[in-house]
Amino acid sequence: MTTERWIETPAGRVFARQWDGAGAPIVLFHDSLGSVGLWRAFPEALARVTRRKVIAYDRLGFGRSDPHPGLLDFDFVASEAHDAFRALRAQLGFDRFVAFGHSVGGGMAAACAAAFPGACEALITESAQAFVEDRTIEGILAAQDVFAQPGQLERLQRHHGDKAAWVLRAWIDTWLAPGFADWNLDALLGEVRCPALVIHGDHDEYGSVRHPRRIAEHVKGGATLELLPCGHVPHRECEDAVLAAVARVLW
Repeated sequence: MTTERWIETPAGRVFARQWDGAGAPIVLFHDSLGSVGLWRAFPEALARVTRRKVIAYDRLGFGRSDPHPGLLDFDFVASEAHDAFRALRAQLGFDRFVAFGHSVGGGMAAACAAAFPGACEALITESAQAFVEDRTIEGILAAQDVFAQPGQLERLQRHHGDKAAWVLRAWIDTWLAPGFADWNLDALLGEVRCPALVIHGDHDEYGSVRHPRRIAEHVKGGATLELLPCGHVPHRECEDAVLAAVARVLW
């Protein structure tokens, strides 16, 4: 069974959905163009396999959440732990958690694990970027060309409504900004004390295997590295392997 909630934050309301289960919930952090709906059937499968509650939410500006009031700050990855996620914990009434993030959401999951080291039972990153790599920029430039074609923005509008153009520009403009070029996760990862599962596709179009290796090397709670034969979305392309890896870490 699923339930839906609106989470009040100082900047606006955030939409969250929960799948029933026991124990500390697995909290899902979506990618740069993602939303609760774009996780598709994966949260339900994750709840079934792990028998844990799963919580997914739309970040401010995405999906069914309220519009973002402005531009993304360059510290938007780290600040998610102290903004929407802090409100989510308080209003849904959970303390301990497992942080699971896809792509840039993997960095946000790491930020939450670092911010609440006594409460995070495990960190799971999937296709996470640990720094700004040439391959990441090349992938974003290629995507920008695709979204410039007629009808492509409508694909995002199905999930983000009239916020779709903001979602696209927030992704592209942030990652291509010269001031973001030196961004990395190193300092956050050094504060992660829980076990980590680091999942990455061996032909991810947005990041080489340098990313998962860097994550695994920097976390302090020990890491399991899972390289899978897929691209940027392992939970869709190799769902069974992702579920099995998560179950091994959490059982």
